[in-house]
Amino acid sequence: MRILVVDDEKHIIKGIKFNLEHEGYQVETAYDGEEAVDLARTGRYDLIILDIMMPKIDGLEACRRIREFSAVSIIMLTARSEDMDKLIGFDYGADDYLTKPFNILELKARIRAILRRASPTAQQGDRLELDDLALSVGERMAYLNGERVELTAKEFDLMELLMRNRGRVYTRENLLNTVWGYEYPGDIRTVDVHVRRLREKLEKNPAEPQILLTRWGVGYYCKS
Repeated sequence: MRILVVDDEKHIIKGIKFNLEHEGYQVETAYDGEEAVDLARTGRYDLIILDIMMPKIDGLEACRRIREFSAVSIIMLTARSEDMDKLIGFDYGADDYLTKPFNILELKARIRAILRRASPTAQQGDRLELDDLALSVGERMAYLNGERVELTAKEFDLMELLMRNRGRVYTRENLLNTVWGYEYPGDIRTVDVHVRRLREKLEKNPAEPQILLTRWGVGYYCKS
């Protein structure tokens, strides 16, 4: 799957590109609305992530022009949250809308949902399983030995990320940026607290975890 990410803020593009490429997507980037329209004419993208506030032409006008020749799926990004902006975006042909700052896991979930709708045969993995643990991503529910386990929103996001990338070790800083967002003002001990709570809920013996593991001096990971 090929995704075009368009934003004039380079750190935003860098973060999105890094995370989507680790999900297996092919990612290309652009930094203004005119470039987005020109690249979209190639017809080689499955989805475009398009910021509204950009130089040359803004994201709304870029979306309108792209819709003149393409039905590619489009997610709009904006720092503004007014309902009128969203209505205009949908009128111009956007498929979805996300307000900055956003959780990268929410963006990934919206991408998977849109790609499933656009291509029903695409298998994006709605259920994740590891030993006796299962996550139903669509329902945002966790099950241990078939019994539902109540997870907070951030606990679920953290577990989903680690289960989708089994064996990959994430530093606390990586997890804080990915799960809590780039604008989150908290410190890395937040991650440790959530890992401890997850182990208490999901491990048979939290003191000797078998699912959510620690690489000492580095970070956390799910067993592969």
